[in-house]
Amino acid sequence: MEPPKSCDTFVVLPPLTNHGVVFGKNSDRPQGEIQEVVYIPATESSEPIKCTYIEVESVGFTKAVILSKPNWMWGAEMGANDCGVAIGNEAIFTNDNDGDHDPHVKRLLGMDLVRLGLERSSNATEALEIITQLLETHGQGGPCSKNDPGFAYHNSFLIADPITAWVLETSGKHWAAVQVTSGYRNISNVLTITTNIEKKSSGLEEYAKSKGLWDGEGDFNFCEAFSGVKKPGDARYIDGDKLLAKFTSSNNFKNTDMFNILRDTESGICRSCDNPFPTQGSQEPHSLYSFHSEANKKGSQVKELLRNMEAECVEELEKVLENIGEDLSEFDDLLKDCVETEVKFYR
Repeated sequence: MEPPKSCDTFVVLPPLTNHGVVFGKNSDRPQGEIQEVVYIPATESSEPIKCTYIEVESVGFTKAVILSKPNWMWGAEMGANDCGVAIGNEAIFTNDNDGDHDPHVKRLLGMDLVRLGLERSSNATEALEIITQLLETHGQGGPCSKNDPGFAYHNSFLIADPITAWVLETSGKHWAAVQVTSGYRNISNVLTITTNIEKKSSGLEEYAKSKGLWDGEGDFNFCEAFSGVKKPGDARYIDGDKLLAKFTSSNNFKNTDMFNILRDTESGICRSCDNPFPTQGSQEPHSLYSFHSEANKKGSQVKELLRNMEAECVEELEKVLENIGEDLSEFDDLLKDCVETEVKFYR
């Protein structure tokens, strides 16, 4: 299986946005894999948590989450919780793949860490601490495809809440992180943290020296030390940064700007359904998916009507956000209502 080519995540923070923080991700997954969007309510339990391959200890509770996840695994590609924390992960191919850092050994998947971080955290910094503690305790690894046991990798993460964000990049049980408090930041399938490390795993530099990845001279550079031969995200990382610069130049970045970046085909950020690693949505053949398939055959006229519907919905939602209070109950059925409205349109 060829390496992924279109996993891209970004966040835009004030003062570049209209309403708070905007978080976006495109998920690249193997052709034909079903990715579903699910809501999982808050729970209380002391039973161990069975992740995709291993169990981890319970913390006694989980927060309510919305997840976009491959249907065969426990973890998720991206999601958000009821405290406003959002997390997405990226495949990273490093040069540190032996022993406890072998990504083919079944441990926690990066997608498991996304879900665990969301279910247990109240803010982005807490999510960072939870994910890194689990990483250091259990490690990461295991097949990341249902049909290809050799498809395995380390991970990077973008973690955001309504105030701040963190970029977390890993190699085995070691990691480095930088905080984002304003502006924008993107990640793709490539290491990006260099010498500006704000948080890190204990003994990181000593470990890199022991593996011959750093000679101890000058400032320690995480990217230079751990980057592998495969760098499938280099071009998309650069192009994604350029697109973010373009759309934030007016200090008025909107949800529709996020849509435009995620739909950009020239950069490779958005990839067609016939690609070996297409940009995935919910591929389960439920009613809405079936309607989408039929509408796609009818060409641009239906698509134009759908884009107009989308624009109207975004405009209405932005009006609501301008006057939003602490009571968010009116959003409980928002996704359900949108799906039902679109289904009625096709019928």
